[in-house]
Amino acid sequence: MKALRFHAARDLRLEDIDPPADPRPDEVIVQVSHCGICGTDIHEYLDGPIFVSTEPHPLTGASAPLVLGHEFSGRIASVGQSVSRFARGDRVAILPHLNRPGDYFVRRGMGHISDSTALVGLSSAYGGMGEYAVLPQDNVVKLPDEVSDEQGALFEPMAVALNATDRGGVHAGDSVLITGAGPIGVLAAMAAKAAGASRVLVSEASPARRRRLQSLGLGYEVIDPTSADFVDAVLGSTEECLGVDVAVECAGNERALADCIRLVRRGGTIVQVGIFVNPPRVDMRLLVSKAVTLTTSWGFPITIGPRVVQMIAAGQVQPEKIITGRVTMVDAIAGGFDALARSDQDHLKVLIAVAA
Repeated sequence: MKALRFHAARDLRLEDIDPPADPRPDEVIVQVSHCGICGTDIHEYLDGPIFVSTEPHPLTGASAPLVLGHEFSGRIASVGQSVSRFARGDRVAILPHLNRPGDYFVRRGMGHISDSTALVGLSSAYGGMGEYAVLPQDNVVKLPDEVSDEQGALFEPMAVALNATDRGGVHAGDSVLITGAGPIGVLAAMAAKAAGASRVLVSEASPARRRRLQSLGLGYEVIDPTSADFVDAVLGSTEECLGVDVAVECAGNERALADCIRLVRRGGTIVQVGIFVNPPRVDMRLLVSKAVTLTTSWGFPITIGPRVVQMIAAGQVQPEKIITGRVTMVDAIAGGFDALARSDQDHLKVLIAVAA
């Protein structure tokens, strides 16, 4: 089968490899339809291995070279003899966290934060950038007719964004600030709206990204954090100009976190989602004096799957709106990875049509 395999930094190859063998009793083999290129994939391509296993992973035994891709949808091609919830031909989306049975955190529904957990496309042999992938049945969720294959390929980042707003406790009527208009930031804005937020403001320094977001017509207020009136623009939109109820930091940027601390109301909540390259300086005096709750969000629990699918099916979120490019396997490196690696690019999400 054709697959995009990561060997080393700047060494991603479209290769012919053997497809997965017959599934184990609790596994399914998925014929991949579409796969999204994640920011994590770009970091691996430019500077990896970072999360890619270089030694056999304790859970999966996989190590580089391996097939990238953890945001994908497809159709079940075969099922193991113990699989009862799925049948050949079912359309599915992927939950990429591979949990070790009996793990302390897995038993508590928090397998996504366990250090024993592996990730499809980073520490397993078969990711979504290959024509076929093998997964435990617990790692797929069925797609109803109302959800397209492209929407299914965006299930994973939508779940990340939804978990972030869940962690922030966004309620109906809340005002929410999102810092960073990348894919997760835009999807977090969708999730906040779906939770009933009355006002969603998105802060983004890149003019190209701001134009891109405004062109989507999603109804969010897009603000330049470098402008002189940024603070007044945010505070002026909140009750008694006291600050937003929840701030979701998706940029992984020290200044963006400082903006969240300054602009969230006293007693409000900040959710840190973006990953910092270097440890940030944090104004703990202001954070403490405002009695702000600072929490974090990483991935999502595996149990969130059906909820995300139903939200997409009902039209409460429209993750397909962030698709800004489509490529085939043949042109995925030049038209996908290299394009997304450029400093002047304004893409949100590039999808690979694996089955094309």
